[in-house]
Amino acid sequence: MTLSLDHPIGERFFGLRLDTLIRLRWLAISGQTLAIVVVQWLLGFTLPLGACLAVVALSAWLNLALRLRNPGARRLSDVEAAWLLAYDILQLAALLFLTGGLANPFALLFLAPVLISATALSPRTTVLLGVLAAICAALVGLWQMPLPWATDGTPMAPVLPPLYLAAIWLALAIAIGFIGVHAWRVAEETRELSEALAATELVLAREQHLSALDGLAAAAAHELGTPLATITVVAKELARALPPDSPLADDIRLLREQAERCRTILRTLTSLDASDAPFDQMPLSHILEDVVAPHRNFGIALTVTVPTRSEDEPIIARNPGLLYGLGNIIENAVDFAEHHVNIVANWSRDDVTVTITDDGPGFPPELIDSIGAPYVTSRGRKSWRRETGEGEEETRQGLGLGVFIAKTLLERSGAELSFVNRAPPAHGASVTVRWPRPQIDISDEPATPPAAPPARDTDAAPPPATA
Repeated sequence: MTLSLDHPIGERFFGLRLDTLIRLRWLAISGQTLAIVVVQWLLGFTLPLGACLAVVALSAWLNLALRLRNPGARRLSDVEAAWLLAYDILQLAALLFLTGGLANPFALLFLAPVLISATALSPRTTVLLGVLAAICAALVGLWQMPLPWATDGTPMAPVLPPLYLAAIWLALAIAIGFIGVHAWRVAEETRELSEALAATELVLAREQHLSALDGLAAAAAHELGTPLATITVVAKELARALPPDSPLADDIRLLREQAERCRTILRTLTSLDASDAPFDQMPLSHILEDVVAPHRNFGIALTVTVPTRSEDEPIIARNPGLLYGLGNIIENAVDFAEHHVNIVANWSRDDVTVTITDDGPGFPPELIDSIGAPYVTSRGRKSWRRETGEGEEETRQGLGLGVFIAKTLLERSGAELSFVNRAPPAHGASVTVRWPRPQIDISDEPATPPAAPPARDTDAAPPPATA
């Protein structure tokens, strides 16, 4: 099955909108300008005012140029966004060089471009920007102009010891690494979940589309039957009216043959609809047999076990999500089983359970708690091969989305899933799907209470006595 996304499933897509970076840079320009004004005129500290304003003006000019040359909705490539964020780091380093280096409290702003990269760009880009920020912080720690301070008789600007400045640089480098990795991990989980949910929606839409085809085929057979019958009758009348040697006789004969062929096709569709089309609701045992049937020809014995009592068997509405979810779990069991897979169903007044067990290697213990998360393969995804019709073999590769999609779809139907390994000496995996019975069983419809007898009218006259 092919999932149509803007980029391949399993590949991370990185990028920033240009408008986002432009807005963030305008915010930085406003903050830098305000800081220069406050320090120069309100606090009375001496700044290399012209040089500082020139550095800020360069950022404003770059923003205007980007806005005029590119639409704001444009999404930057990873490299383009990296160059713009690298410029922000260098621009901040220039301002810090002019205003005291690492002794300036605003040196913490080196973190900002790295955090932006960690949430939206690739890990490689984030590492490179983090290294650039650490190098720039080290350079402005070694070479810088004096820290701005008042000069009207107040004490001289504080001179920080080199060891303290080195500690500031080390703390800044550690913060860049730690916070950058943490932000990237959180953003990566969000991206994975978003992509996996998109894949789930595509799978569900495909299953719904396939389920709707049966109804469309029946409707087409019903609607086209009448016009085809009319065409057949008209063709017969034309054949009778034309002389045997007419040049149109062959065309009329071909028309009748093709009309009859269409009627045969429609009869076939009608017969399929009558016997093979899925019903709207089925007993649980029939649902399981329907799901298991496509997996019986892969050399693995599949056994479906249901209670012998059938009078209280739950009736389940067929829906693509439930069928796909159960089918995916059974398919995984068949993939990893050595000889057999058992599907055991049970029900009570409170719940309905389906347990799928196999005799394969089981789940790796370190992955059991993560099963069902996107891009986590349930059993390390062993490499297995299957013979194709041409006598060749194909290798099945997993992306870690199958169990996530199955779990998501089954949970939408109200199920709870548990993944465990079978207890020794048995080996293999066991997956239990449990539904609250009132949520899945559609057979328990409340009975209509019998109508109460009409109330007797005590004010009515008694019936006349009989002689």
